[in-house]
Amino acid sequence: MSIVLGVLMLFAVIALMSLFTFKAPYGRKSVSALSGAACATFLPQAFLSYAIGEVFHVEIARQIGDVMGSMGGLAAGALVPLAFGIGPVFSMIVGISLMKFKLLPAFIAAYLISFLIKEIEKRVTGGLDLIVVVLVAPLLTNLVATLIQPGVMGILTVIGGTITAATKGNPYVMGAVLGAIIPLVGMTPLSSMVLTSLIGLVGTPMAIGALGCTGNSFLNFSFFRKMKFGDDATTIAVTIEPLTQLDIISANPIPIFVTNLVAGAINGIIVTMFGLVVRVTGMATPWAGLIVVFGMNPLVKTLIAVILIFIIVRFGHTLGLTSSTMPTLRFTPLMKFVKLKMKKKLAM
Repeated sequence: MSIVLGVLMLFAVIALMSLFTFKAPYGRKSVSALSGAACATFLPQAFLSYAIGEVFHVEIARQIGDVMGSMGGLAAGALVPLAFGIGPVFSMIVGISLMKFKLLPAFIAAYLISFLIKEIEKRVTGGLDLIVVVLVAPLLTNLVATLIQPGVMGILTVIGGTITAATKGNPYVMGAVLGAIIPLVGMTPLSSMVLTSLIGLVGTPMAIGALGCTGNSFLNFSFFRKMKFGDDATTIAVTIEPLTQLDIISANPIPIFVTNLVAGAINGIIVTMFGLVVRVTGMATPWAGLIVVFGMNPLVKTLIAVILIFIIVRFGHTLGLTSSTMPTLRFTPLMKFVKLKMKKKLAM
C-alpha cells in the first residue's frame, strides 16, 4: 500500500505542475521562472556548500553556498513578476519582500500579486505607480505568503515523507519508479531540481534522482548522436542541461522518453542496491548531483555504482534502447499527433 500511495503522490505533484504549466495564465513562463529560481539558488548551494565546501572543506565556499541556497524566496519572488513582463524595479520589490519565505510559497505569492501589479501599471501613471506598488505590494505579498506557507510546506512534507517511506518499504520497486520518473521530469519545463526540492526528497530517493540524472545525461549524449538529433553542440548541451534542447525533446518524445525511462529505472535499482544517500534536497542535476553523491558516500561503493550506471548507458545500445529502429516511431500517426500537440503547447 505504501508504494501505491508514494507513486500516486508523486504523479499528483507532476500532474498539478503540468496542469498549471499549460493551462494557467502565464503558467509556462512562471514555471520557467520557478526553475530559474531553483537553478539560481539550489545549484550554487549544491556546488559551493556541498561539492566544494563539504567535500573539500572550503569553509568560505560553504558559507556563500548556504546564503545563496536560502534565497529561494527572493529569487522566485523577483523572477515570476519578470516573467509577467513587469519592470525590474517592481519585480525586485516583490522579490525582496519574500526573502524570508520558502521557494514554493514565495512562488505562489509572487504569481498572485503579479496580476495586481499588472493592473496597477495599467491604471496608475505618471510615476505614482511606484508609490502605489511600494505601499501595497510588499504588505500583500507577505500576507499571502504568511497565510499559505504552513499549509503548502505541510503538504509537501507529507508527500516527501510518503515517497521516502515507500522507498524504505519497497526499496527496489520504488527505486525503479523514482529512477524512471525524476530524469524524465528533468527533460520537461517542470525541472527535476524543482520537483525534488518541492517535495523535500533526501536520503536514497535523492541519490536516485542525482545519479539518475547523471546517467541519463550521458545516455542522451550518445542517443542524440546516434539518432542525429542536432549537431555536436546540441549533444553537448543536452548532456549539460536537457532543458536547453526542449524543442528537440518535444518533437521526438517517444524514442527519447522510452530510452530514458528504461535506463533510469535500472539506474534507480542500482543506487538502491548500494544504499547511496544524499542528505540535501534539490540535487537532481547531472554534475552537482554526481559530485555531492561522491562527497556524502564511501568512495569505493559510489565509484562501483557509477561505473555500473555508465555500463547501463552503454548497454542500452545493445538492448536496442538506442537502436536505429527507434526513428520509425517518429513517423507513426500517433507520433504526428503528439508532435502537433507539443508544438501547440510550446507556442503558448
